[in-house]
Amino acid sequence: MIPVCTPAEMAAVDATAPESLDVLVDRAGAAVARAVLDELGGGYGRRVAVLVGKGSNGADGRVAAERLGRRGVRTSVVDAASAPERLPTNGGHAVDLVVDAAYGTGLGRPFEAPSVDAPVLAVDLPSGLDGLTGEVMGRPLAARRTVTFAALKPGLLFGGGPTLAGRVEVVDLGFDMSGATAHLLEDTDIAALLPSRPIDAHKWQSACWVVAGSPGMEGAAGLAATAALRAGAGYVRLSVPGGLAGSEEPVVADEVVHLPIGLEFLLEEDEQARFASMVVGPGFGAGDEVVDGVRRLVASPGPPVVVDGDGLTALAGLRVDGSGRPLVLTPHDGEYFRLTGRPPGPDRMGAARSLAADTGAVVLLKGPTTVVAAPDGRVLLTAAGDARLATAGTGDILAGIIGAFLARGVGPLEAAATAAHVHGRLATAPGLKELPPTGVVAGDLSARLVSVLAHLSIDPTDLADQTKGVY
Repeated sequence: MIPVCTPAEMAAVDATAPESLDVLVDRAGAAVARAVLDELGGGYGRRVAVLVGKGSNGADGRVAAERLGRRGVRTSVVDAASAPERLPTNGGHAVDLVVDAAYGTGLGRPFEAPSVDAPVLAVDLPSGLDGLTGEVMGRPLAARRTVTFAALKPGLLFGGGPTLAGRVEVVDLGFDMSGATAHLLEDTDIAALLPSRPIDAHKWQSACWVVAGSPGMEGAAGLAATAALRAGAGYVRLSVPGGLAGSEEPVVADEVVHLPIGLEFLLEEDEQARFASMVVGPGFGAGDEVVDGVRRLVASPGPPVVVDGDGLTALAGLRVDGSGRPLVLTPHDGEYFRLTGRPPGPDRMGAARSLAADTGAVVLLKGPTTVVAAPDGRVLLTAAGDARLATAGTGDILAGIIGAFLARGVGPLEAAATAAHVHGRLATAPGLKELPPTGVVAGDLSARLVSVLAHLSIDPTDLADQTKGVY
């Protein structure tokens, strides 16, 4: 996991660093110089312009320029405060690369960068990009690569950050980052957070009860239930309150058990106790009975519950208290507004943390970078997906995956975050047939779930590995 720190948190880390500022600047400048040489494929005879400001970013850029000069790179250092509209060339020749070391996370005003024709490498983050929110201030330069230090800044993950920052490299300067409370998940983290099923497992140990859909709206229920089964729940019961429309049943895997119910049956504690997790809300509709049933459910003791879709709408205006049972709330921006009366705003980590603290629930705030926040302030993020996930039904699949991971015994924060990462990889996992940019439907993604889990090394692929040493 890669630490993620706000500008304020990074300032606190800087203040406690055992090394002097000169030492840290030298390390940072050296890292920038190495990245420049890597981008150029060598140094001798190349030309680089370094845009610098007065602060630490500018100092990093000056050290980089000096080191590059020793390697035969012809460098020109340009003061950002007096830079012309177009960056001057070096000796009348076009430069091969521009280093943006003008301003860092402390910039609180718009920055109008000069025009450049060469590729750009940004130091810490593109100048003019808000380090907390990713809001664009002025006219920053779009970088091919960004070298940032010690931790990712939220602004590199949200708003205009992913577009402006290009490929991001996190360089260790020797800071103690053990106190970081937010982290970005990588593929290699998922199997470590999601334990394999034991060799003596039986289906009821990881049973998931999906309560979703309504007459005429069974599609969401089918997607959630099938995803839960494919993500490793040993037994999945699907219940559609009010029964099914006509004689048609939802299109789900044959192994899903159908049991239509009324919401009173849902609230029976003895019945809930048979399950390790529940998923409630996709395709529910907004009737009074639904609202009452969901509100009573989340307030009562029982197994962990994922509240999604219309289940979240049922909680609008209610002060949710997650003390009764573990809860995972999965709002998109509109549902967040209905829950809180305000939009998430540009500080998405802060928004998710606020709702989690207010409700005592784990909050998964959906977006290009998904934020998963626990009531104690811990945050896990994933940026594994892409725009192909922005289609109807994909949220129902995500809810089902979370339900399965909860049923497998993963804690609510980790279950929600790993599920979001797996969900993103349904569109982007390498080695699978590439999906087209348009026309992808939720069913296309659900069918890839087992392959994605195998790609992420979730559960042994060789069953013999499970029985070694067992006689």
